Order: sequence, then structure tokens, then C-alpha cells
Amino acid sequence: MGKKILSVVFAAVGLGLAACGGPPPESVEQAATPTVAAPPAEIRVAGVGFATPESVLHDAAADVYLVSNINGSPLDLDDNGFISRLAPDGTVSELRWIDGAAEGVTLSAPKGMAIIGDTLYVADISVVRRFHRTTGEPQGEIAIPGATFVNDLAATREGSLLVSDTGVVFGPDGAQDTGSAAVYIIDQGDVITTVATGPSLERPNGVLDSTARDGLVVVPFGGSAVYLLDEDGQRLDLAVLPAGGLDGVVETGDGRLLISSWGGSAVYEVGPTAAVRSLAEGLPAPADLGYDAVRDLVLVPLFNDDAVVLLPTRARP
Repeated sequence: MGKKILSVVFAAVGLGLAACGGPPPESVEQAATPTVAAPPAEIRVAGVGFATPESVLHDAAADVYLVSNINGSPLDLDDNGFISRLAPDGTVSELRWIDGAAEGVTLSAPKGMAIIGDTLYVADISVVRRFHRTTGEPQGEIAIPGATFVNDLAATREGSLLVSDTGVVFGPDGAQDTGSAAVYIIDQGDVITTVATGPSLERPNGVLDSTARDGLVVVPFGGSAVYLLDEDGQRLDLAVLPAGGLDGVVETGDGRLLISSWGGSAVYEVGPTAAVRSLAEGLPAPADLGYDAVRDLVLVPLFNDDAVVLLPTRARP
């Protein structure tokens, strides 16, 4: 296929020019302040070998972004999925860090990821696979009985694992419900507890244990309303977004929810008071988001474009 070329596109770079005034009386003329480029508004990483990227996760301890690549159909047991390591400047440090095609590694269609301690958890169709966070060594799996589309993962504040099963398969007419839609919690002993199940979940996709809200945040691929699940699994709608097909959700340090929408080709923001605004548009098929709290960047995999976009969550000067 030829040599992979890294294409990192810096979009909408502003130039800040500080002009000096005239020289003070009876003094030597001062040198003008040099032109300074503002930070890039977007870093787009493409043409590097990503293959159907579904999720991005910031490993804060290693300061590296992990990218899960389905590499084909999201439901095929083809053992060709892989996970890439991406530096925060957009450089791919290892394209196939964990590779389903490698001996001793099983990984078919990796989607959502979460880190608890030194364990990397990866959603893979009907199971959650475990790998060592630094070496990538396989460490077994957790099967989800009856699951058909294990999709997103998130660490809870108590050190458990939050899991969504979107509950769909794909046929000639598109996505079809299987009846397995659910949200689960898996504790450190691998005990699986059902939080909620059923069609009212609207094909649950992104999940989050919020620090700013009382309940578990869920964004559904089958709807446009972000909602909470209380301790009894009851749904409470939080905000309705301009478009549906919701996929990923992350929470910033100041309590904003950032949510990707396939229907809007956008990332939306829900503020602490549930006010909604569009953070970024023109992002086709934005999948499971990551968040870099150090740099305040939302990490957006573009499912159909084999690209990842690193996007500031606030306007830059």
C-alpha cells in the first residue's frame, strides 16, 4: 500500500500581533514585538493507517492517546481489530500496539475503552477484554451473557466498570434491535449487575459516572435526549440535543458534558445548568469521545474517515 504518510492539519490558526507604540522621546527606537501564532484550533490526524476508529482514550499516566480500530464490520468475529498509540501532538507512536492479528491476542471489533489501575478494558462485541495498560499483554476477558453489541465502557468513581450494550445487529435494512439493550456495572470481582434494560434506553451508547450530577449519564444512539439513570435504573432526561445518533460522552473538570452526534455531525455541549450549545460541527460520523484534561482537548474519532480530531473545548485567543 506504500508508505503511510502522517497528515496533521492545523485548522483555523489565528495570528496574534502585538504592536509597539512609537519610541519614547530622546530614546533609541524599540524593536517591534514579534508576531506570535495562537495555539491551533484543531489537529486532524489522517492518512496514518487508522481503520474504522471507534474510540479514543487518554491514558493520563502515560500521557498517550489510545485509539481503538474496528478494521471492518463492528460485529464480525474476524480477529483483526487493533489499538493504536497516538502522542498528544498527533504523531502515531505505534499503529498496532495491540493487534488482534498477532499470536496470542484476540481482538475483533474494539470499541469503547476504560482504564482502572493498570488494566485497560476494551469492549469487543459480546465481551470485555483486558490488557495490561503499559505492555498491552492480554489478561483475559469478561463475557456479558446475552449481549449483542457491547459498546462503551467507563470507570466509575468506586473503581468498577460501567458498560453499555446498544442491543443491535445490522441487516439489509440497517440496525435492528435484538432486545439486549442494557447498562451494566462490573465490580472488581467481575460480578455483573444490571443497572437498567429495555427499549426505553433507546439503544444506549456512551456512558459516564458523572462527578457533577447525581446519576449515571447515558447518551443513546437511538435518540437525541441525554439522560441520567438513578440507583434504581430509572431514567431522568437531562437535555435534548439538536440531533440524535448520540455516541460518545465525556465530562470536563468544570462539569460540562461533551457529546458526539452522528445525526448532527457535531459535538454538543451540555452545561452544568443543562444549557445546550454546539461545540463543533462538520465532523462526519463522530464516534466515542476521549478527553485530555491536562490540555482541555476533546478527542474525536471520525468513524468513516479513518481520522482522529483533537479539538479544544473552549475558544482560543
